[in-house]
Parts: sequence; structure tokens; C-alpha cells
Amino acid sequence: MKGSLIYEGKAKRVYACENPDRVLIEFKNDATAFNAKKRSEIEGKGRLNCKISAALFELIELNGIPTHFLELHSETFMIADKIEVIPLEVVIRNIATGSLCRETPINQGTILTPPLLDLYYKDDELGDPILTENRLKLLDLISDSQMKEVEQITRSVNKVLKEYFDSLDLLLVDFKLEFGINPLGKLVIADEISPDNCRFWDKRNSDPKERILDKDRFRQDLGGVIDAYEEILKRIEKDSSNAS
Repeated sequence: MKGSLIYEGKAKRVYACENPDRVLIEFKNDATAFNAKKRSEIEGKGRLNCKISAALFELIELNGIPTHFLELHSETFMIADKIEVIPLEVVIRNIATGSLCRETPINQGTILTPPLLDLYYKDDELGDPILTENRLKLLDLISDSQMKEVEQITRSVNKVLKEYFDSLDLLLVDFKLEFGINPLGKLVIADEISPDNCRFWDKRNSDPKERILDKDRFRQDLGGVIDAYEEILKRIEKDSSNAS
């Protein structure tokens, strides 16, 4: 049962549950980019992101990696552990694109070996600035041992998801993870894993624009956002039905 609104972000609302250790997360249809300077509402986006995130959280959990996800409540709501959010965005990059290419001389499409892990301070007003190791320590956001665990978990998730999406003829270009501490004091993956915070390129399409199946279609005004998200879910669901 949905309780009072705890928090509303750009793409989700978080509500209290009868169980104080759990929350109900609603996935909205809002689409934002460039730190919400660009925004729109795209019918059906919340449903797709909720279902994709649930499927990927389940996959990650099956591989022994802890998340806040508990179960789907409906097509746009999931039940999750209530967590203490760590204000850190962890981005892992397998292929160079986006801000990495804007901020460095690295060419678009360069394979990054090993994958590059970047840290950002989660603060919309500051524009989510990139963090150096010394800035991270100065801000005292996370302990050294927790940071090692965050990096280990992120690289493990990357390995699992890269192999999984490769089997679906998709390149996992990069993605963002967020973390928190659950009621048992355990570090877990939080937020979502969807085309809103992952970049996917279709291996079946060589066109540099048409192959994009993620929020870059919204960022770059390419159109077809819902079609792209539906294609990701379709391949996930087809894989699930084949497995069963």
C-alpha cells in the first residue's frame, strides 16, 4: 500500500510502505537530459524502465550481487529496500562516447581496456561534477573499504551485463550505478538500470545513429525513444522466455 511521498526526483517518486524498511518506487514518464535543462514527457517510458530495471536487478541478484530491489508491484512500481543513499554516481565505460570524448582527445568508439571507471558527486545544483580520488576523500562521502567494494561490485556488474547484452546482440557502451546502505547495513546497488542510465548500441545495425537504443535518442533529438526502449525490453523478455 502506497504511503506518503518521501522523495521525488527527475524520473522517479519514492513512497513510504507499511513496512518502514521498504519503499515503493514509481517510475515516471518524464525524460530529462543535460541536468534537466532539457525535459519532456514520453508516454510509456516509466513502464519500460521499471520492467527493464526489475529484470536486470534480478539477473544481477542471480549472480550474487546485492541490490535494493525486492519485487515488482505493478508495471510502473517496484518494492525495494529503504536505503541510505550514498551521493555518488559510478560510471563505467567500455567504449568511448559522450562526455569522455568531449572532455578528452579520445576518439568516439574507442574500446577501453580495461573499462574506465569514473566517479561523480551526485548533486544536481553543482551539475554532478567529476571527482578525483583526493576530492572524494576530502568530501568524506564513503569509507576506503566501501569504495573498494563499490569498484569491485561495479566491475562485476559490468562483466555480467556485458556478456548478457552481447548474447542479445547489444553492445553495452557504458552505464551508471548508484549505491546505498540497506537496513541491514549492507552496501547495495540502488536506483535503476535501464536505457535512461545505460548506453546500448544495436550490433545488428551499423548506422551510428540508428544503432542507438537508449536516452541518447532523446539527448540528440533522434526520435524513436519508446521504440528503442521497447526493443531492449523485447530482447530481454525473449531471452527470458527461451530460458524457461
